[in-house]
This record gives sequence, C-alpha cells and structure tokens, in this order.
Amino acid sequence: MEEGTSTKLKSVADVEIDATGRFKYVLIKVIDDSGGGVYKYVVRGFDWANYHGKFCNSSATLISLHSFCFKGFGRADHSITLISLHSFCFKGFGRADHSITVDKLKKAYPDYTSITFSNEGY
Repeated sequence: MEEGTSTKLKSVADVEIDATGRFKYVLIKVIDDSGGGVYKYVVRGFDWANYHGKFCNSSATLISLHSFCFKGFGRADHSITLISLHSFCFKGFGRADHSITVDKLKKAYPDYTSITFSNEGY
C-alpha cells in the first residue's frame, strides 16, 4: 500500500475543519481498496464533537465509499490567520502525527501566517 491518489480519493477533501474556534480533530487514513490500495490522510475537526469518539460515527458517513482508519487525535485552535495543534492521546488511537496534519493544513490555508503544533498537551 502506498500514499497516492485515485478517482475516489480525489473526491474526498483533504481538510474539513471549523472556520474558527477550539475543537477536537482527527487524522484519518483513507484507503481506496478498489484502486490498488492507495491511500491518503485527511483531517477532520469540528466543534460539535465534544469527544473524539463522536468522529467514529460521523466519519463513516463522510467517507462512505472508502475504507478508513483513525491515525490519531488532537485539538486545534483556529483563528483567521493562525492554526495551532496540540497533542492529545485517546485510548486505543493515540496522538495524531501533527506533522502530517500541518502539511495538509498548509496546503489548505496557504495565506495563513502560522500553522504550528506542539506535543506539550492541551
């Protein structure tokens, strides 16, 4: 299996997060089983998810045509030009690889002055 793209994966947005505020996020590995097993990482973060586990139910709907697995959790602070990620460990899934998330966010928000992460907790 390798990171890549396929028609199905192109239809899944790399980043879907709330426009502003503090919220939990998940890093998800989306796999296109029909496309030779290629995958990509996507970021999802919403204020309505007061627990990371709530993403488990909603992500099946968001990514209904693909296999997926959670690659970790975190917390984000999002303002108009800044995004900060903070470590968070959830039993069974662990901390997200914030460096992957930062790369995705920098592509989604190229005009932002700062997109950073810290593993110091939240």
